[in-house]
Amino acid sequence: MESQYKRLTDSQWEVIKEILPVQRKRKHSLREIIDAIFWMLRIGSQWRNLPDSFPKWQLVYYYFSKWQTDGTLAKLNWQLNIKERRRQEKADTPSLLSIDSQSIKVAAFIQQDTGADGNKQIKGRKRHVITDTLGLIWGVVVHAANLADGSMAQRVVDPLLGYLDRMQKILADEAYAKVFHEWVTHNMLGVELEITAKPPHTQGFVPIKWRWVSERGFGMFNFFRRLDKDHEKTTTSAEAWILWHNCQVVLNRCD
Repeated sequence: MESQYKRLTDSQWEVIKEILPVQRKRKHSLREIIDAIFWMLRIGSQWRNLPDSFPKWQLVYYYFSKWQTDGTLAKLNWQLNIKERRRQEKADTPSLLSIDSQSIKVAAFIQQDTGADGNKQIKGRKRHVITDTLGLIWGVVVHAANLADGSMAQRVVDPLLGYLDRMQKILADEAYAKVFHEWVTHNMLGVELEITAKPPHTQGFVPIKWRWVSERGFGMFNFFRRLDKDHEKTTTSAEAWILWHNCQVVLNRCD
């Protein structure tokens, strides 16, 4: 994985421009816009401190917000995931997925959708993601840290119903054993929720088959300064940055 910011290569742009609306002539190319978004993701700067080598921050933020709202970002993330799975000689969509959450502190002055996770002793938000065995992120929801994993997992999975038609099994920990298990049973015919846990009397991080991929993904967030904690006023922006992170990781793999 790349550990520093680099501009999009020609081969990476060839992959992206097939998905974005690049036909219309613009003063600034969409390649410059995406480069600026990736710079923000990696460096973690304030929007107003975007360097002059990029388009004006107001324009970059306009596209960041627009693509999150109109579904362009979700489409880009989805198509890049499919391309990566094909590169790995796998079916377009996964049959086995893992769902997990990460409690994260929020930046100063962030008040909206925050709470305290008593188990992790963290006041802030939770990043709730569902990944495949390659670590690709297919869904994300960010919410207050005091909300239970089991009750919020539905919001992560529900938008994927009808799209991930090969889904057969979801791996999760014991936090999902009650409420989410009941929801899966009643709403996802033919899909199994498998609850796994580390062996008793063990301490520290213990990798569990396939679920460790989600944990690795949370660890990779630390290489992107925009994700070292939650800096976003809204959870929708926080969700968008996680999808942009996944897009950049996939592009780096493909290059």
